[in-house]
Amino acid sequence: MIFGSGTPGRLLDPQTARPMRIDFTKMHGLGNDFIVFDALREGLPSAGQLRRLARRHTGIGFDQALVLEPPRRPGTSVYYRIFNADGVEVEQCGNGARCVAALLHRRGRAPAGGMVLMDSAGGEVRARIGSPDSISVEMGVPSFDPRSLPFDAPGDAPLHSLEVAGTEVQIGAVSIGNPHAVLTVSSVETAPVERLGPAIETHRRFPKRVNVGFMEIVDRGHIRLRVHERGTGETLACGTGACAAVAVGRRRGLLDAEVRVQARGGELRVNWDAPGDPMWLTGPAEVSFEGHVDL
Repeated sequence: MIFGSGTPGRLLDPQTARPMRIDFTKMHGLGNDFIVFDALREGLPSAGQLRRLARRHTGIGFDQALVLEPPRRPGTSVYYRIFNADGVEVEQCGNGARCVAALLHRRGRAPAGGMVLMDSAGGEVRARIGSPDSISVEMGVPSFDPRSLPFDAPGDAPLHSLEVAGTEVQIGAVSIGNPHAVLTVSSVETAPVERLGPAIETHRRFPKRVNVGFMEIVDRGHIRLRVHERGTGETLACGTGACAAVAVGRRRGLLDAEVRVQARGGELRVNWDAPGDPMWLTGPAEVSFEGHVDL
Protein backbone atom coordinates (compact mmCIF):
# COMPACT_ATOMS: atom_id res chain seq x y z
CA MET A 1 0.00 0.00 0.00
CA ILE A 2 1.46 3.35 -1.06
CA PHE A 3 0.49 6.78 0.13
CA GLY A 4 1.78 10.01 -1.39
CA SER A 5 1.88 13.57 -0.08
CA GLY A 6 2.07 16.73 -2.12
CA THR A 7 1.95 19.01 0.88
CA PRO A 8 4.68 21.54 1.72
CA GLY A 9 7.15 21.04 4.54
CA ARG A 10 8.44 17.72 3.28
CA LEU A 11 11.11 15.67 5.01
CA LEU A 12 13.91 15.51 2.42
CA ASP A 13 16.83 13.17 1.98
CA PRO A 14 19.85 15.43 2.63
CA GLN A 15 21.84 13.77 -0.17
CA THR A 16 19.21 13.64 -2.91
CA ALA A 17 16.78 16.40 -1.78
CA ARG A 18 13.95 13.99 -2.59
CA PRO A 19 10.96 13.27 -0.33
CA MET A 20 11.71 10.60 2.27
CA ARG A 21 9.82 7.33 2.44
CA ILE A 22 8.62 5.89 5.75
CA ASP A 23 7.84 2.20 5.98
CA PHE A 24 5.24 1.63 8.69
CA THR A 25 3.05 -0.99 10.29
CA LYS A 26 -0.55 -0.06 11.12
CA MET A 27 -1.65 -1.73 14.37
CA HIS A 28 -4.44 -1.43 16.90
CA GLY A 29 -5.46 -2.57 20.35
CA LEU A 30 -9.26 -2.76 20.42
CA GLY A 31 -9.52 0.01 17.83
CA ASN A 32 -7.01 2.29 19.59
CA ASP A 33 -4.84 2.57 16.48
CA PHE A 34 -1.23 3.37 15.71
CA ILE A 35 1.37 3.64 13.00
CA VAL A 36 4.66 2.11 14.08
CA PHE A 37 7.91 2.88 12.28
CA ASP A 38 11.64 2.73 12.88
CA ALA A 39 13.51 5.95 13.60
CA LEU A 40 14.83 7.60 10.43
CA ARG A 41 18.44 8.65 9.90
CA GLU A 42 17.04 11.85 8.35
CA GLY A 43 15.12 12.78 11.50
CA LEU A 44 11.54 12.60 12.65
CA PRO A 45 8.55 13.92 10.71
CA SER A 46 7.51 17.34 11.95
CA ALA A 47 4.44 17.86 14.14
CA GLY A 48 2.63 19.23 11.10
CA GLN A 49 3.49 16.18 9.02
CA LEU A 50 2.30 13.86 11.79
CA ARG A 51 -0.97 15.78 12.02
CA ARG A 52 -1.51 15.36 8.29
CA LEU A 53 -0.73 11.64 8.46
CA ALA A 54 -3.16 11.25 11.38
CA ARG A 55 -6.10 12.52 9.32
CA ARG A 56 -8.45 9.65 8.61
CA HIS A 57 -9.83 10.92 5.31
CA THR A 58 -6.69 12.30 3.68
CA GLY A 59 -3.82 10.57 5.54
CA ILE A 60 -3.23 7.18 7.12
CA GLY A 61 -5.30 7.79 10.22
CA PHE A 62 -4.16 6.99 13.76
CA ASP A 63 -4.52 7.92 17.41
CA GLN A 64 -0.75 7.78 18.05
CA ALA A 65 2.47 7.34 16.11
CA LEU A 66 5.06 5.03 17.71
CA VAL A 67 8.71 5.47 16.77
CA LEU A 68 11.12 2.60 17.49
CA GLU A 69 14.70 3.54 18.35
CA PRO A 70 17.75 1.47 19.40
CA PRO A 71 17.89 0.54 23.10
CA ARG A 72 19.23 3.20 25.46
CA ARG A 73 19.63 0.95 28.51
CA PRO A 74 21.30 -2.46 28.85
CA GLY A 75 18.88 -5.35 28.88
CA THR A 76 16.13 -3.56 26.97
CA SER A 77 15.06 -4.51 23.44
CA VAL A 78 13.89 -1.12 22.18
CA TYR A 79 13.29 2.50 23.09
CA TYR A 80 9.94 3.72 21.78
CA ARG A 81 8.60 7.27 21.47
CA ILE A 82 4.92 8.23 21.35
CA PHE A 83 3.34 11.10 19.43
CA ASN A 84 -0.36 11.94 19.68
CA ALA A 85 -2.44 12.78 16.64
CA ASP A 86 -1.74 16.48 17.24
CA GLY A 87 2.00 15.82 16.75
CA VAL A 88 2.92 16.35 20.41
CA GLU A 89 5.20 13.80 22.10
CA VAL A 90 3.80 12.17 25.26
CA GLU A 91 5.16 9.92 27.98
CA GLN A 92 3.31 6.61 27.84
CA CYS A 93 0.62 4.59 26.08
CA GLY A 94 -0.57 1.22 27.38
CA ASN A 95 -2.11 -0.13 24.17
CA GLY A 96 0.82 1.30 22.23
CA ALA A 97 3.28 -0.56 24.47
CA ARG A 98 1.34 -3.77 23.88
CA CYS A 99 1.48 -3.22 20.12
CA VAL A 100 5.24 -2.57 20.24
CA ALA A 101 5.76 -5.81 22.19
CA ALA A 102 3.62 -7.75 19.72
CA LEU A 103 5.55 -6.29 16.77
CA LEU A 104 8.93 -7.14 18.35
CA HIS A 105 7.70 -10.71 18.83
CA ARG A 106 6.49 -10.83 15.23
CA ARG A 107 9.92 -9.64 14.03
CA GLY A 108 11.77 -12.18 16.18
CA ARG A 109 13.26 -9.48 18.39
CA ALA A 110 11.66 -10.62 21.65
CA PRO A 111 13.75 -12.92 23.86
CA ALA A 112 12.78 -16.54 24.26
CA GLY A 113 10.15 -17.24 26.89
CA GLY A 114 7.69 -14.56 25.79
CA MET A 115 9.08 -11.77 28.02
CA VAL A 116 10.51 -8.54 26.66
CA LEU A 117 11.82 -5.43 28.43
CA MET A 118 11.21 -2.14 26.64
CA ASP A 119 12.07 1.48 27.43
CA SER A 120 10.25 4.77 26.92
CA ALA A 121 10.00 8.34 28.20
CA GLY A 122 7.61 6.98 30.83
CA GLY A 123 10.20 4.45 32.04
CA GLU A 124 10.90 0.77 31.47
CA VAL A 125 7.99 -1.49 30.53
CA ARG A 126 8.02 -5.27 30.90
CA ALA A 127 5.79 -7.20 28.49
CA ARG A 128 4.55 -10.79 28.54
CA ILE A 129 3.50 -12.26 25.21
CA GLY A 130 0.99 -15.08 25.38
CA SER A 131 -0.88 -14.89 22.06
CA PRO A 132 -2.19 -12.12 19.78
CA ASP A 133 -5.23 -12.01 22.05
CA SER A 134 -3.18 -11.86 25.24
CA ILE A 135 -0.38 -9.30 25.31
CA SER A 136 0.32 -8.07 28.86
CA VAL A 137 2.40 -5.08 29.90
CA GLU A 138 3.50 -4.03 33.36
CA MET A 139 2.47 -0.39 33.69
CA GLY A 140 4.36 0.42 36.88
CA VAL A 141 3.05 1.70 40.21
CA PRO A 142 0.35 4.37 39.89
CA SER A 143 1.11 7.69 41.58
CA PHE A 144 -1.57 9.82 43.21
CA ASP A 145 0.85 12.62 44.04
CA PRO A 146 -0.53 15.68 42.18
CA ARG A 147 3.03 16.73 41.32
CA SER A 148 3.49 13.56 39.25
CA LEU A 149 0.83 14.55 36.71
CA PRO A 150 1.33 17.57 37.25
CA PHE A 151 -1.91 18.82 38.83
CA ASP A 152 -2.40 22.02 40.83
CA ALA A 153 -3.85 20.64 44.07
CA PRO A 154 -3.04 21.17 47.76
CA GLY A 155 -2.15 17.51 48.26
CA ASP A 156 -2.94 13.86 47.65
CA ALA A 157 -6.64 12.92 48.01
CA PRO A 158 -8.94 10.16 46.66
CA LEU A 159 -11.10 12.84 44.99
CA HIS A 160 -10.56 16.47 44.01
CA SER A 161 -13.17 19.13 43.20
CA LEU A 162 -12.76 20.80 39.83
CA GLU A 163 -14.80 23.67 38.41
CA VAL A 164 -15.14 23.20 34.68
CA ALA A 165 -17.60 24.20 31.94
CA GLY A 166 -19.89 25.91 34.43
CA THR A 167 -20.16 22.95 36.80
CA GLU A 168 -18.25 21.32 39.64
CA VAL A 169 -17.09 17.73 39.20
CA GLN A 170 -15.25 15.25 41.40
CA ILE A 171 -12.19 13.65 39.83
CA GLY A 172 -9.59 11.13 40.82
CA ALA A 173 -6.14 12.28 39.66
CA VAL A 174 -3.44 9.68 38.96
CA SER A 175 -0.30 9.22 36.88
CA ILE A 176 0.23 5.96 34.99
CA GLY A 177 3.43 7.32 33.46
CA ASN A 178 1.11 9.93 31.92
CA PRO A 179 -1.59 12.10 33.55
CA HIS A 180 -5.22 11.05 34.03
CA ALA A 181 -8.36 12.54 35.53
CA VAL A 182 -11.15 10.01 36.19
CA LEU A 183 -14.83 10.81 36.74
CA THR A 184 -17.34 8.23 38.00
CA VAL A 185 -20.61 8.39 36.04
CA SER A 186 -23.89 6.51 36.20
CA SER A 187 -23.75 5.61 32.49
CA VAL A 188 -20.95 5.95 29.95
CA GLU A 189 -23.51 6.11 27.17
CA THR A 190 -24.91 9.40 28.47
CA ALA A 191 -21.66 10.75 29.97
CA PRO A 192 -20.78 14.29 28.76
CA VAL A 193 -17.52 13.18 27.11
CA GLU A 194 -17.71 15.66 24.24
CA ARG A 195 -18.45 18.61 26.56
CA LEU A 196 -16.29 17.89 29.61
CA GLY A 197 -13.44 15.93 28.00
CA PRO A 198 -11.80 18.84 26.13
CA ALA A 199 -12.59 21.29 28.95
CA ILE A 200 -10.87 19.15 31.59
CA GLU A 201 -7.99 18.25 29.25
CA THR A 202 -7.03 21.91 28.90
CA HIS A 203 -7.99 23.08 32.42
CA ARG A 204 -5.49 25.54 33.89
CA ARG A 205 -4.88 23.23 36.87
CA PHE A 206 -3.30 20.69 34.48
CA PRO A 207 -0.35 22.64 33.02
CA LYS A 208 0.64 19.77 30.71
CA ARG A 209 -2.97 18.84 29.92
CA VAL A 210 -4.57 15.56 30.99
CA ASN A 211 -6.35 12.45 29.69
CA VAL A 212 -9.95 12.26 30.91
CA GLY A 213 -11.74 9.01 31.76
CA PHE A 214 -15.47 8.49 32.36
CA MET A 215 -15.99 5.32 34.42
CA GLU A 216 -19.22 3.42 35.02
CA ILE A 217 -18.89 0.76 37.72
CA VAL A 218 -20.96 -2.32 36.82
CA ASP A 219 -19.72 -4.41 39.75
CA ARG A 220 -16.48 -4.91 41.69
CA GLY A 221 -14.86 -6.79 38.81
CA HIS A 222 -16.32 -4.96 35.81
CA ILE A 223 -16.37 -1.34 34.62
CA ARG A 224 -17.33 0.44 31.42
CA LEU A 225 -15.06 3.25 30.26
CA ARG A 226 -14.81 6.05 27.76
CA VAL A 227 -11.63 8.13 27.48
CA HIS A 228 -10.96 11.53 25.94
CA GLU A 229 -7.24 11.37 25.18
CA ARG A 230 -5.10 14.48 25.35
CA GLY A 231 -4.20 15.70 21.87
CA THR A 232 -6.38 13.08 20.15
CA GLY A 233 -9.98 13.18 21.39
CA GLU A 234 -12.12 10.19 22.31
CA THR A 235 -10.59 6.85 21.31
CA LEU A 236 -12.14 3.40 21.08
CA ALA A 237 -9.90 2.17 23.91
CA CYS A 238 -7.11 3.53 26.12
CA GLY A 239 -4.72 1.26 28.00
CA THR A 240 -3.35 3.77 30.50
CA GLY A 241 -6.90 5.12 30.86
CA ALA A 242 -8.10 1.63 31.84
CA CYS A 243 -5.32 1.40 34.44
CA ALA A 244 -6.10 4.88 35.74
CA ALA A 245 -9.80 4.12 36.17
CA VAL A 246 -9.08 0.89 38.04
CA ALA A 247 -6.49 2.63 40.23
CA VAL A 248 -8.96 5.36 41.20
CA GLY A 249 -11.82 2.92 41.78
CA ARG A 250 -9.70 0.47 43.72
CA ARG A 251 -8.25 3.21 45.92
CA ARG A 252 -11.79 4.21 46.84
CA GLY A 253 -12.60 0.61 47.80
CA LEU A 254 -15.02 0.10 44.91
CA LEU A 255 -13.13 -2.49 42.81
CA ASP A 256 -11.35 -5.82 43.23
CA ALA A 257 -7.78 -6.75 42.27
CA GLU A 258 -8.76 -7.98 38.78
CA VAL A 259 -11.14 -5.87 36.70
CA ARG A 260 -12.62 -6.27 33.22
CA VAL A 261 -12.63 -2.90 31.47
CA GLN A 262 -15.21 -2.63 28.71
CA ALA A 263 -14.24 0.06 26.20
CA ARG A 264 -16.07 0.92 23.01
CA GLY A 265 -13.58 -1.13 21.03
CA GLY A 266 -13.66 -4.23 23.25
CA GLU A 267 -12.42 -5.55 26.57
CA LEU A 268 -9.15 -5.08 28.44
CA ARG A 269 -8.14 -6.66 31.74
CA VAL A 270 -6.35 -4.78 34.53
CA ASN A 271 -4.71 -6.45 37.53
CA TRP A 272 -3.55 -4.48 40.57
CA ASP A 273 -2.92 -6.55 43.67
CA ALA A 274 -2.21 -3.82 46.21
CA PRO A 275 -0.87 -0.25 46.61
CA GLY A 276 2.86 -0.24 45.95
CA ASP A 277 2.58 -3.08 43.43
CA PRO A 278 2.77 -2.52 39.67
CA MET A 279 -0.34 -2.73 37.50
CA TRP A 280 -0.69 -5.18 34.61
CA LEU A 281 -2.71 -4.47 31.47
CA THR A 282 -3.79 -7.35 29.19
CA GLY A 283 -5.58 -7.44 25.85
CA PRO A 284 -5.19 -8.09 22.11
CA ALA A 285 -2.76 -6.33 19.76
CA GLU A 286 -3.26 -6.76 16.03
CA VAL A 287 -1.58 -5.78 12.78
CA SER A 288 -3.99 -4.13 10.33
CA PHE A 289 -1.63 -3.69 7.38
CA GLU A 290 1.84 -2.55 6.33
CA GLY A 291 2.69 0.23 3.93
CA HIS A 292 4.87 3.22 3.18
CA VAL A 293 4.34 6.93 2.83
CA ASP A 294 6.37 9.61 1.02
CA LEU A 295 6.79 12.84 2.97
